[in-house]
Amino acid sequence: MKSDDAKDLLAEIKESKHYTLDPDMTYISMLNTIKNNLFNREKLQAAFNRIEESDELFNGLFADVDLYSNRLGTGDQKQSATIVEVIKALSDVDIIHTEGDVLGRAYEYMIGQFASETGKKAGEFYTPHGPAQILCRIAISGQEEKKGLQVYDACMGSGSLMLSCRNYSKEPDYIKYYGQELMPSTYNLARMNMFLHGVLPENHHLHNGDTLDTDWPTDEETEFDVVTMNPPYSAKWSAAEKFKQDERFMDYGGKLAPKSKADYAFLLHGFYHLKPTGTMAIVLPHGVLFRGAAEGTIRKTLLENGSIYAVIGLPSNMFYNTSIPTCIVVLKKNRAERDVLFIDASSLYEKEKKQNVMHKEHIDRVLELYHDRKPVDKLAYLASFEDIKNNDYNLNIPRYVNAIDEEDEVNLMQLSKHIRETDKAIKAGNDALLNMLGELTFTDADTKKAVEEFVNVLKEV
Repeated sequence: MKSDDAKDLLAEIKESKHYTLDPDMTYISMLNTIKNNLFNREKLQAAFNRIEESDELFNGLFADVDLYSNRLGTGDQKQSATIVEVIKALSDVDIIHTEGDVLGRAYEYMIGQFASETGKKAGEFYTPHGPAQILCRIAISGQEEKKGLQVYDACMGSGSLMLSCRNYSKEPDYIKYYGQELMPSTYNLARMNMFLHGVLPENHHLHNGDTLDTDWPTDEETEFDVVTMNPPYSAKWSAAEKFKQDERFMDYGGKLAPKSKADYAFLLHGFYHLKPTGTMAIVLPHGVLFRGAAEGTIRKTLLENGSIYAVIGLPSNMFYNTSIPTCIVVLKKNRAERDVLFIDASSLYEKEKKQNVMHKEHIDRVLELYHDRKPVDKLAYLASFEDIKNNDYNLNIPRYVNAIDEEDEVNLMQLSKHIRETDKAIKAGNDALLNMLGELTFTDADTKKAVEEFVNVLKEV
């Protein structure tokens, strides 16, 4: 290739991918060094460094990658061998000739597997498939054809929840993602997730920060079409007096979410950033539905404003970081009505290994109930504002949806008759058995003695 052509190609790659690598830093080159037993970790580290230094987009992207960690093995040889095995495993994947987002799907799969194996440790960054699909399908409903849809997650974890919206948009390549995450390592997971799913740099705006203490940057878009959230349950926060003057929290009876339970702080934060035409769906523990004091005041205000559109009870043991049952609260702005749809989906699951799992038929059933917005025995109830007011603004799902099968009434006269008939049949059977035993003859004294003892027991019954 001519020098000018090479420069033009590099410039084109840099413009589209925002980075370039030397030939000996590419994956193919790394694979060749492995085949020739010449693999060098320093070269791989140099490639990571090159990417990070190429554009501010990639600053700190590999900060948590430690190619010399003892977790890879003890000593240089074992550590290098572990890395080599990973690279060789990737070589078996035909990325070029496979349709779809292979790298993105593989990354999602690995995050899910890690969450499944590590349990509580992974709950901070991953929402299981079932709840994630319900959240996204509800939040995007009616906006599927919107070009340039804006999706926001203030507790984005690995970004998987936001990216799930791609599955239901008619214009997935134009979705703009806005997310914030407290943990730096998890924030980098989300960035990597965006890159591997082919999201253009200008279409994802992610920040590493404390969502409650530091609101979304005011120099960027601050209202979004879709808000999806799976925040840490009942987390602690400062609940400082200054927040009573914060626009996110100031219109709810002068009350703040308590210091020991930030659930409503997360909810109000997300709701504040929702467009008047948008939908928000958030996963929370059931306590938000019935706890009193400040939370009761906030809940009452939301209900009086018609902001709570639906409450969906999920099965227990769905999430990797907790076995408690959770619920999805759906919110909308500027509603004329104040009714609330209650769905009890607690029985819509299959038990698999460590977790309960919602499959397609379960998810579809929840969405069917959500869109129909009609009462269904033991599954759904559309509560009027008067219903809710009469329940003292308590949204505990069993108050509205009776999912427990009622036991048949017991007829004591029939039961007594049945007991007498049973006793009579037992006595007749015993008498018949005694008569048969009385006709037996014995060849030895021990057997005769044993049968006589058995006959005495039967006579006592």
